[in-house]
Amino acid sequence: MVYLGLDLGTKTLGISKSNGVVATLYKTIRHEEDYDFLVKEVKDIIDKEHVDIVVLGYPKNMNNTLSDMTKIVLEFKEKLEKIGIKVELEDERLTSKISNDILIKGDLSRKKRKKVVDGVASVIILQSYLDRRK
Repeated sequence: MVYLGLDLGTKTLGISKSNGVVATLYKTIRHEEDYDFLVKEVKDIIDKEHVDIVVLGYPKNMNNTLSDMTKIVLEFKEKLEKIGIKVELEDERLTSKISNDILIKGDLSRKKRKKVVDGVASVIILQSYLDRRK
């Protein structure tokens, strides 16, 4: 099975990939809230990489309430499902903080961290999903 992990941010979409064991960074796509463009880009990746399941980060607040981004993520999930792919939601609380902490330890500048934080978050989301399934 091939899995694609997605972390949908307000300006970027972080993408990771796995064969079911270890998640790795695939790429980050910049967008200007053009979710139809993102669906097309993700569909191209799904077709190219023969993806079976998409794991989409599900944003919630720390007190378990839904965030403003939750509605956007659920709408994006519906759009992806309309192209015929199975989409699983994975709690993404703290993934951006963990990603930033990892990148800071790697001594990346703030400017460089900003470019890859959603990609690293997508790796954490996908790896969490895979680990939970074991």
